[in-house]
Amino acid sequence: MKRIVNQLIRSSTFFFSFVLILPLSSVAQPADSARLFTQEEFFRWILDYHPVVKQARLLDAQAEALERLARGGFDPKAYAEWDQKSFEKKEYFSIGEGGLKVPTWYGVELKAAYTITDGIYLNPERNLPEAGQAVVGLKVPLARGLIIDERRAALQQARLMAQANEAERLAIINDLLLEAASAYWEWARAFNELGVQQGALALAQQRLGAIVESFIQGDKPAIDTLETLIQVQNRQLALNDAQVGYRNAGLQLSNFLWYEGEVPVEITERLRPPLLEELPPTLPALGPDAIWNNARFSHPEIRRYEVKISQLEVDRRLAAEQLKPGLDVEYNFLSNGNDFIYDTGDGSGFNNLVTQNYKWGLRFDFPLLLRKERGKLELSKLKIQDAELGLQQKRIEIANKIGAYFNELQNLLRQIRLTEDNVGNYQALLNAEIQKFNLGESSIFLINSREQKLIDAQLKLLELRGKFFKNRMGLEWAAGQLGG
Repeated sequence: MKRIVNQLIRSSTFFFSFVLILPLSSVAQPADSARLFTQEEFFRWILDYHPVVKQARLLDAQAEALERLARGGFDPKAYAEWDQKSFEKKEYFSIGEGGLKVPTWYGVELKAAYTITDGIYLNPERNLPEAGQAVVGLKVPLARGLIIDERRAALQQARLMAQANEAERLAIINDLLLEAASAYWEWARAFNELGVQQGALALAQQRLGAIVESFIQGDKPAIDTLETLIQVQNRQLALNDAQVGYRNAGLQLSNFLWYEGEVPVEITERLRPPLLEELPPTLPALGPDAIWNNARFSHPEIRRYEVKISQLEVDRRLAAEQLKPGLDVEYNFLSNGNDFIYDTGDGSGFNNLVTQNYKWGLRFDFPLLLRKERGKLELSKLKIQDAELGLQQKRIEIANKIGAYFNELQNLLRQIRLTEDNVGNYQALLNAEIQKFNLGESSIFLINSREQKLIDAQLKLLELRGKFFKNRMGLEWAAGQLGG
């Protein structure tokens, strides 16, 4: 029996020497030798280089292109026409016209043209002065198209699309930074948990050395060395898990790190997150109602609905305009060649321009049943109602999310305070148990038990602190502030 105990002690001493040296090469880089990588710096990297952010910025360029496309409807248009007929060596007619048409924002279309005609079988109404005829005129809608038309509606929609794309861009970044913040604070929690496990293993190894020395001197029984060795082994296992968790959290964080040229970047041990115990958890300065009052005017999800309603309102106005009759008047001033106020010999050149040398026309159309137009208008109104109901629902959802995150932060802050007291109490119990052990009134089992309770409480505190800062970012996300 004595020989078995001696072998156990020798193997225990050898194993202690092994485990005391092994973890020193595998633990994470100490916090004081790595540079602090803050969340603000992390977010700057994302906003500068992340492909999703660059994709979101393309929405601004897309909106500019759409507005340029819509403005094209107001571009001046040059045109030219030439018709000629010749048959059996006879020139029936030759008609040519070229000019410029300029649409305006108010629906009026300006026209400047020059026409020449010739031929033996020319329609009499086509007869022009020998030098040809310059024409300056305008076309004005008096009913349908006076307030709004397709060109003006398209430009208004393009301008609203720029606002919609800006809201979409902010919403994309808001969601992206929420995912990034979650990964960052998981990385921070894993790093701090690794530090706790490293400290716990170091304490267990130190205690094992002391217990073995006491056993050799005959002060402690052999069972205490085995009890302490098991504790070292358990903490080595916990440290191994913490190391893997920290490395995996770093890989998750690396998903958000990119550099110029769309080159992915991997986090290294040269960077470390903050120590959670050095970050005081505090509630936002504003309450949930004040945060909601700010969010209701700037939240990208709300802005998207508001812009959508504005776009639908443009469609409704255009549909309502189609209920009016089409009534267009066109008036053209005619010249002799290029001379608009030529004198025929009676000194009435300018008077002839107004009273004699002109061409005008009136065009009218009106669908009798208006079924197509009334159907479009009704659909436009229904779409607006649907969007308004969606906006109301979205406002309620956002307000409730803000309230829920704020309530969660308040609860987490209370839990952190209680757990901090809990950690202090466990530490006091452990200190007392160690004193009793030194006086011979306790056992290594009770010390290990007390110490494990303390470690569990420390890990719980780290979890609560990491969750608090993660939810703090969640509150900003709910208010739509991460993308701004």
